[in-house]
Amino acid sequence: MRFALALTILAATALAQPLAASEAAWQALRDGGTVALLRHARAPGTGDPAGFKLEDCSTQRNLSEEGREQARQLGETFGDRQIPVTRVLSSRWCRSLDTARLAFGDRAEPYPPLDSFFRSRGDREAQTEAVRELVRGWSSEGVLVLVTHQVNITALTDVFPAEGEVIVLRPKAEDGFDLVGRIRM
Repeated sequence: MRFALALTILAATALAQPLAASEAAWQALRDGGTVALLRHARAPGTGDPAGFKLEDCSTQRNLSEEGREQARQLGETFGDRQIPVTRVLSSRWCRSLDTARLAFGDRAEPYPPLDSFFRSRGDREAQTEAVRELVRGWSSEGVLVLVTHQVNITALTDVFPAEGEVIVLRPKAEDGFDLVGRIRM
């Protein structure tokens, strides 16, 4: 009986922790001065097909209908939770730009340092450092949204995010940033 009760308490605690972490992350976004690092929404597969061309979405791995809906819901949730989005920057890959535009409209701006460097398509060190400097220098009262790829997020934070997941960062002038929390939609 005690063992079952202990397991129940342990399970309830484990389930509550992500919710509490998410609420802390949402509060940090509401307070502003933070960065929402977002992995693009659901795009089935890995990498891009052979023949990839940046300027041609038909040669890329793209959002599924589920991913398009996930991106729209993310934007609605940011609005419902009154997140003060000031600027939105995105990888130039179609799945990232589509995520940014479906969630945040025409505020999305392409930003090459957020481009994927999977399969050596970019320069991991230079791009990661450029994004680190961008985050470190963010000083607005609002939120900077960065839409990018798993490899980029992992290189910057050591976090392996799910598709559509938001990693909330608080800039620090000297050390780059603190990881505030994660939000899974």
